Amino acid sequence: MKIYVSADIEGITGVTHWDETDLGKAEGSLFREQMTAEVVAACEGALEAGATEIWVKDAHDSARNINASKLPKEAKLIRGWSGHPFMMVQELDDTFQGAFLIGYHSRAGMGTSPLAHTMTGMLTQVTINGRPASEFLIHTYAAASVHVPVVFVSGDKGLCDEIAAFNPNIGTVAVKEGIGNSTVSIHPDVAITKIREGTAKALKGDLSLCQIPLPAHFSVEIQYRRAYDAYRNAFFPGAAQKDDTTVRFENDSYYEVMRFLLFVA
Repeated sequence: MKIYVSADIEGITGVTHWDETDLGKAEGSLFREQMTAEVVAACEGALEAGATEIWVKDAHDSARNINASKLPKEAKLIRGWSGHPFMMVQELDDTFQGAFLIGYHSRAGMGTSPLAHTMTGMLTQVTINGRPASEFLIHTYAAASVHVPVVFVSGDKGLCDEIAAFNPNIGTVAVKEGIGNSTVSIHPDVAITKIREGTAKALKGDLSLCQIPLPAHFSVEIQYRRAYDAYRNAFFPGAAQKDDTTVRFENDSYYEVMRFLLFVA
């Protein structure tokens, strides 16, 4: 069994401030260690459930956060950004049986995390077919486009609540809850245990229940903080400016949606 793991940092237990997510800030080192530990736990759960090969994508900012020496020997680590449209799930294809998203977070505009955002700080909202889109939804659709189910997600409670409403068969572990500009987090060791147990349980279940059908057509809207970003990005082929801060893109292919997001988000 071949498993894919995509890891972000804003949904790692304890992470509360942007400085704690920055490779260039000393205080970020502690949380990169915890990010590594939570990814290791996910890998260990996968191995317990029978995985024989694991690919891990370091998917936060520089994509140079995870300590490769801590990963199990069955894991391969993807560092840096290739420029492929799949972005946070680069190299994912139909040879994988399932995917985990570790350390993911609430979408832009949500009050459930002080680090809530979608893609970059330029955006105030992304919608897909009218549904506000988190990085979870964007990359779960990408996985579905190559017939891989996302079977487990860890992150903040706001995201986990979103996933429960979207598909309750996807396993989740909430490692913290955002309250205003603060977080209430479970102990790092408890998070590690829950993630290890949760990933193993997810893979031992019926993975087909986690697979989602892709819509036949995609209407994507991106709302920018600054009007001039919307003006510029509306020149992307197939895009159109809806209003001063919003760009719309429509296509039947989700790969084309991801290519659009790669260049304009």
